[in-house]
Amino acid sequence: MITSTPAARRGRPRAFDREAALEKAMQAFWARGYDGTSMAQLVEAMGINSPSIYAAFGSKEGLFFEAVELYISSEVGPVWRVLEEAGDTASAIQAMLFALIDVFFATEPSRGCLIGLGAGYLGASDGVVQAFLHKQRGRLRKRLTARMRLGIEAGDIHPDSDPSVLAGCVLAYFSGLAVEALDGVTKPALRKSATLFCKSLFDA
Repeated sequence: MITSTPAARRGRPRAFDREAALEKAMQAFWARGYDGTSMAQLVEAMGINSPSIYAAFGSKEGLFFEAVELYISSEVGPVWRVLEEAGDTASAIQAMLFALIDVFFATEPSRGCLIGLGAGYLGASDGVVQAFLHKQRGRLRKRLTARMRLGIEAGDIHPDSDPSVLAGCVLAYFSGLAVEALDGVTKPALRKSATLFCKSLFDA
């Protein structure tokens, strides 16, 4: 009787730690932005093959969206707690900016903001990604505006101030800080700049 060797079972995909892989993807996107991070770089950074990435996250866009959400919860969340725990509005905004500067310099080389700079503004190739980041910045604007309203109600901001305009000023300044960090401006210099900005914005 002739017997045959059983055919080898088709191997199942190797299991991987999804949260750890997402953390590595966040770091890759944070370093290079959406357009600047290729699938090959994501495969290398995450330690899994591209079919596994697509199976777990659906697409590069889906992976980026989850990476940004992780960035918000892990990096931006603590910053917002600083904003909400500080006393008067000027002190709260300065503490928030200091905390953001700390985030920029938590890596070497220093990085900007994944939400603000995660996709290029000039000739961006993916409008869906741009729209997603725009929505995230809108969430930040709403939280800042709400904090400014509290300041007006508490009497530490002039009653005639427009909270949405003040929030826009902070966001615009914050975007400039992110670029300055990328350009090599030192952490002490950015902290001095943030102090002067808050003094100018709230002491006027």
